[in-house]
Amino acid sequence: MSNMQSPAETVAAGPLTSEPPRPPGPRRGLVLFLACAATAMVGLDIAIVNVALPSIQRDLAFGPGGLQWVVVAYGLLLGGFLLVGGRTTDLLGRRRILLAGLALFTAASLAAGLARHGGVLIAARGLQGLGGALTTPAALSLLAVTFPEGRERNRALGIFGAVAGVGGTVGVVAGGLIADGPGWRWAFFINVPVGLVLAALALTGLAADGPRGRSERLDLAGAGTVTGALLLFVYALHHASTHGWTSGGTLAWFAASGVLAAVFVWSERRSPAPLVPRRALRSRTLVAANLTALLAFGALFSFIFLGSLLMQQRLGYSATRTGLAWLATTASSFGVSWAAGRLAAAVGVRRLLVTGLVLLTAGMLWLTRVPVGASYLTDLLPAFLVAGLGFGVCAPSLQIGALSGVTEAEAGLASGLLETTREIGGAAGVAAVSTVLVAGTGLGGFHTAFAAIAVLAGLGAVVAATGFRRDS
Repeated sequence: MSNMQSPAETVAAGPLTSEPPRPPGPRRGLVLFLACAATAMVGLDIAIVNVALPSIQRDLAFGPGGLQWVVVAYGLLLGGFLLVGGRTTDLLGRRRILLAGLALFTAASLAAGLARHGGVLIAARGLQGLGGALTTPAALSLLAVTFPEGRERNRALGIFGAVAGVGGTVGVVAGGLIADGPGWRWAFFINVPVGLVLAALALTGLAADGPRGRSERLDLAGAGTVTGALLLFVYALHHASTHGWTSGGTLAWFAASGVLAAVFVWSERRSPAPLVPRRALRSRTLVAANLTALLAFGALFSFIFLGSLLMQQRLGYSATRTGLAWLATTASSFGVSWAAGRLAAAVGVRRLLVTGLVLLTAGMLWLTRVPVGASYLTDLLPAFLVAGLGFGVCAPSLQIGALSGVTEAEAGLASGLLETTREIGGAAGVAAVSTVLVAGTGLGGFHTAFAAIAVLAGLGAVVAATGFRRDS
């Protein structure tokens, strides 16, 4: 942002406490590495497993309805517990929660790789999601409190956003190579040494968390109701993608989620220590960043999902060739994310987000004209490059906006809120696009679905243009 600590935004977010000096330079490099590597490990696991699903189905004899739970169990617990994971990070300590999340994710990955029965794999995937819900907000909030707001944090978030933004496409590449190479179990086994190394670095390289004050406690009523509401909402989205948006079951799950969400709001208004402090919701920048993220990540996840289906189902690509085809998106996104963090102070988050989402929209519109027997170089590559550039601009900008003006005591909450929005947006986008695809026929169904993604990205650009202050 051009003015990351504007008086207006400070008032909107509530009074900020004076923060202690940041640690000296050498530790910052370790924090940045840990934050990037831990978040990448959690994000990669979604895409890697998606590509490996056919192999998993063959080896573990999943029925038609059971295989989806390998994906649903992970997304359900990840999306449902991120907000609580973020708030717990603020209350119990970033190092503690990061270590707990890494330990759980690593152990669950080992169990998933060793699974000989579908039920064991599904349970392990759920525990992976829970570990990710602790790891991701702890990593991002650790980065936020280590780098002072402004140029230094923007640069760090540019690197973090570059890694997080390409996680999905790198996962598709890795998933294809693993599925056609050593086998799907290595999609899980690979996390074990990585998780152990990261835990060792965090244990030895990060300062121990201080004692927590007695007045600091988790709002259990708020935590229980919001987690339940998110779990039911994510499950309702998956149910809608397979049973239809107007089926009785889908409507019942959405209604149950809405009831719990209403109870959460009622509980928060009466709580002396609410899970989400009201001053956070009065921050225009934080709200705008999360609304924009909901649409932006919905468009990105849907793009990766639909693009992979197009190449494998309509163009006859193998898993490996599909993965390699995504390298163009990965490379363009990574390069521009690095630069976007440095440009944020001069150009402003608002302009960067609008530019990025317009580029993403243009890429999706290009794909609405993909012909039968499409050529990768002339029909797919231009869209993949433009979309990669677009999201590369968006990823760090969203994180900078969401963490702007946030006190150190609430950095975990802000991080968890953004990551929750990311997962909910992604799940909702894929569910909606799946419905559009099924309703169409042949290649025309893909064209309509890509047009729907363009609408999502376009709406994101409108929200960014109108939600952020003009000086943001």
